[in-house]
Amino acid sequence: MTKASIDLQDLRRRICVKAKAEPSWRFWGLYVHVCKAETLRAAYEMAKENDGAPGTDGVTFEAIEAQGVEALLEQLRNELTTHTYQPLPARKQEIPKDGNKVRILSIPAIRDRVVQGALKLILEPVFEADFQPGSFGYRPKRTAHDAIKLVSDAIAQRKTRVLDFDLRAYFDNVRHDRMLEKVAQRINDPDVMRLLRVMLKTSGKKGVPQGSVLSPLLSNLYLNEVDKMLERAREITRNGKFTNVEYARFAHDLVILIHAHKRHGWLIGAVTKRIREEFAKLQVEINDEKSRS
Repeated sequence: MTKASIDLQDLRRRICVKAKAEPSWRFWGLYVHVCKAETLRAAYEMAKENDGAPGTDGVTFEAIEAQGVEALLEQLRNELTTHTYQPLPARKQEIPKDGNKVRILSIPAIRDRVVQGALKLILEPVFEADFQPGSFGYRPKRTAHDAIKLVSDAIAQRKTRVLDFDLRAYFDNVRHDRMLEKVAQRINDPDVMRLLRVMLKTSGKKGVPQGSVLSPLLSNLYLNEVDKMLERAREITRNGKFTNVEYARFAHDLVILIHAHKRHGWLIGAVTKRIREEFAKLQVEINDEKSRS
């Protein structure tokens, strides 16, 4: 995997340390780092490593490199610093799913992937400091295998009452106003908020497009309050070093495990009620056909 420069790595580390040390701190002055040549260069390298088809403009990595990568990065830097940057509409592509259904992927132009990646590089360490231990999807150094191990260990500890929640069209229904409110709790930078608002608008009135570089980070942020509630439930019902509630969330799939002893039976109804309340606040719909308890 392509590594960011030492200076950028150090900046991200310092942001994360500050965010962890001061959970109520609102960061300002971040936009200048988004616009830096080294941030844009690192974002370009990440985009190239992930490869992928061109967006609506048809521009490929080969074409960019034939004309010179630095020319593109300088153009994007100028557009960002003069506040003239406008993302292109994403190219829509249907991906077949089970049951004759399709998932709509939004494929941004490479230039927009670079800007999204630059913003993600600066925002990610802020929100990573706030994310919970039971959240595994699309996070640095956390994998689906880690989530499976957590679930397996919980089952081995007799947490065998399983609540499995699937969210209906989750990415399509994220509310922009609520998302921006959640970002603003940690970000006090009008230029960053403006850029994010412009990016969200390209997906319509709501939703975070699947295919966007930023979508995984934003979708985790949107559900972070749900994770916090489950973390509180885990600690409140703790018995010494043993927990009676465990959970693992990977993107929009959530598994909650409750100890099998009959004295913990009340937790099934209590946790289910609280989960539904939290999702209702976000106007996120549970897919009851794919969920079970």
